[in-house]
Amino acid sequence: MEPRSSRPHMPGYGIVGPEEGGGLLPWSWAVERLDRSHDYWLATTWTNGRPHVMPVWGAWHDDAIWFSCGRASRKASNLLRDPRCVVTTDDADEPVVVDGTSMLVDDRSMIERLTAIWNTKYETETPVDFFAAPENACFRVTPVRVIGLAESDFTGSPTRWDFA
Repeated sequence: MEPRSSRPHMPGYGIVGPEEGGGLLPWSWAVERLDRSHDYWLATTWTNGRPHVMPVWGAWHDDAIWFSCGRASRKASNLLRDPRCVVTTDDADEPVVVDGTSMLVDDRSMIERLTAIWNTKYETETPVDFFAAPENACFRVTPVRVIGLAESDFTGSPTRWDFA
């Protein structure tokens, strides 16, 4: 899926127009960083609106970020109450920030495919079922808006991709 790209609104940071600096980053740039991120940071909200941020293992697959967590965890409880969330890559020099909507996934065939992806990505010695029910849950985060930038071209690279 090819989203629309533009410059994000970042007043006070000296961000130049979309044709200046390095120009808008291609969506493939963001996908490459989403693919290679070892860890992701997941931001959800408590019932009182306070933010909750935790690292998760996950993977970019089928145009979404997928991750597992304990079904009884704070992040799972928050997402089941309010599916809006933000997920970021682990590289602060070339970050990709995904503003999206989560969904609990119970499709066992999809979970089996993701388990194979996880075991390869995280180089487990013996296969691990990261989504073992009923203890664990699998979530898919579908992007609504994504922002990325290269620190080496801070004023000329920031790009926003919109999916809606």
